[in-house]
Amino acid sequence: MKKLIISFGLSLLTVVACSDDDGSKPGLKRDAQRGRGVYLANCVACHSNNPSRDGPLGPAIRGASEELLRARVLSSSYPPNYRPKRPTKIMPQFPFLKDEIPALTAYLNN
Repeated sequence: MKKLIISFGLSLLTVVACSDDDGSKPGLKRDAQRGRGVYLANCVACHSNNPSRDGPLGPAIRGASEELLRARVLSSSYPPNYRPKRPTKIMPQFPFLKDEIPALTAYLNN
């Protein structure tokens, strides 16, 4: 019986993990998936693996606006009248991500 329960639990976890429904809004699913890849490849070294949590160097960035992401990613600056979560100036520029910012925004706001 114990093996049956464990087997069922593992099967359920597999189905949930492989599900196509990631909670994204219709029309943003592909962008959000692409943005997740961008985030994992470029952001997790400083920000947390989970964008809702602070990382070792960077703050949580879940819900960041496209305007903020453009400013931070492309010029290491802040949009006008934006109050930063941390006063550090250690974030480097990532100009090669210019075309990926909409996808990154979709992921962080999904």
